[in-house]
Amino acid sequence: MLNLIHKTADYIKKESSFNPEIGIILGTGLGGLVKEINIKKSISYEDIPNFPVSTVEGHQGKLIFGELGGKNVVAMQGRFHFYEGYSMNEVVFPVRVMKFLGIKKLVVSNASGGVNPNFEIGDIMIINDHINLFPTNPLIGTNINALGTRFPDMSDAYDPILIKKIQSIAKELNIKVVNGVYAGLTGPTLETPAEYSYIRNIGADAVGMSTVPEVIAARHMKIPCFGISIITDLGVPGKIVKVTHQDVQNVASNAEKHLTMLIKKFLESI
Repeated sequence: MLNLIHKTADYIKKESSFNPEIGIILGTGLGGLVKEINIKKSISYEDIPNFPVSTVEGHQGKLIFGELGGKNVVAMQGRFHFYEGYSMNEVVFPVRVMKFLGIKKLVVSNASGGVNPNFEIGDIMIINDHINLFPTNPLIGTNINALGTRFPDMSDAYDPILIKKIQSIAKELNIKVVNGVYAGLTGPTLETPAEYSYIRNIGADAVGMSTVPEVIAARHMKIPCFGISIITDLGVPGKIVKVTHQDVQNVASNAEKHLTMLIKKFLESI
């Protein structure tokens, strides 16, 4: 695995000649942030050795190198999910490659369903913790010591200093944000009312099908993480309606303007 990571990173370095300091993973309907990046190089996933290829609508499948908020960034315009049939090692492979491209921080975004009754559709949720409800973990198996310790601490999976910064920026820009715990499930089915109730009862505020594996892999490598969710639907009794993937994309796209402003200012501040 380490050999594959090095080979892929070496290929990307030759193709891009760019030194990113921030990694960004763009979730469903949030790929428009790329429009704000001063792009220096774009590489399709299908052209990158050992890289998976995104199969989900709304995920463009490109690695974008450029400048945003005065920082050199590498952005994944589309991510990989466990429900697509990829192994956990494949899901987190790009994050591990980013480490060897030189990133020092990781920003992760997603679209999620809100289970907190105080949330509203379109809310921007700052992730302050997560619950791993996937049936596995990207660190299961032989530990790769070059990446990190066998038993990484997850008490600060989402960096508290970065969370304080984004909260301050949101207040400055008069953008409403909420805070909460993100539960990661496999999907691809959206949750039943009973599952939404269970997820709320165990302490989560939102639920989605990504992010958790990527953050675990990043923290294993001691990369500070910041996560943000767009609440695209509600799993709250009395507010549950039938939702399509297109509905999720539409809400995420509508919230994208504020998300873009936040992330751009956030990068300027760190």
